[in-house]
Amino acid sequence: MPAYRLVIGNKNYSSWSLRAWLFLRESSIPFTETRVPMFTPTWVDQVAQYTPAGRVPVLLDDGVAVWDSTAIFQYIRERHPGAVGWPTSAEARAHAQSISGEMHSGFLSIRDELPQNIRARRRRDRTELSDSCLKQIRRVDEIWSDCRSRYRSGGDWLFGEFSLADIMYAPVALRFLTYDIAIGQSAKEFQRAVSERATVREWVAAATEEPEAISFIDDFVPASKSPLTLG
Repeated sequence: MPAYRLVIGNKNYSSWSLRAWLFLRESSIPFTETRVPMFTPTWVDQVAQYTPAGRVPVLLDDGVAVWDSTAIFQYIRERHPGAVGWPTSAEARAHAQSISGEMHSGFLSIRDELPQNIRARRRRDRTELSDSCLKQIRRVDEIWSDCRSRYRSGGDWLFGEFSLADIMYAPVALRFLTYDIAIGQSAKEFQRAVSERATVREWVAAATEEPEAISFIDDFVPASKSPLTLG
């Protein structure tokens, strides 16, 4: 049996769970999966069994609990040097870490107004989105387009070969599909690479089969007026 256990939320709704899960799968790290449906009457108590932070994902390893996706990346990479990592060149690595940090700490309006909802297809008109959200969409488009223009010769991903930067932005690519967000042709190359990746397709297929529905996400209730933790 795998030594690692990954606690995640709903595959349809939990973007940070997707990042940790995708990282382990793409790194060929065996693990068992525990899915805890979010925002049910027992959600808080169930997650509290695994982490005092009350959030998913959580990686469990022989009595050690690691939460926050970037902490999970580091923990695994320290033990498995062959796991998905950063680009090899110093310049590309610095660039990848910078845009990944930008994703980890920012884009709150996108998270609020375009929450992950993989099985939905609901076009959001630009007039329905705040100026802040539109600005952040433009920034994501800029990031993807710039990376593709610089590193296209190395492969289909943001830095040519698949890296942690792609994992960090994969959920955003799926959000933009959900809401039919217009982006440039170069950015669409990255979005297409994400949507066609076998592991992502596996996650999406599982998300579409989940029985739970979270009404405040489905109905576009703003995060400030819902139990949603932005992510």
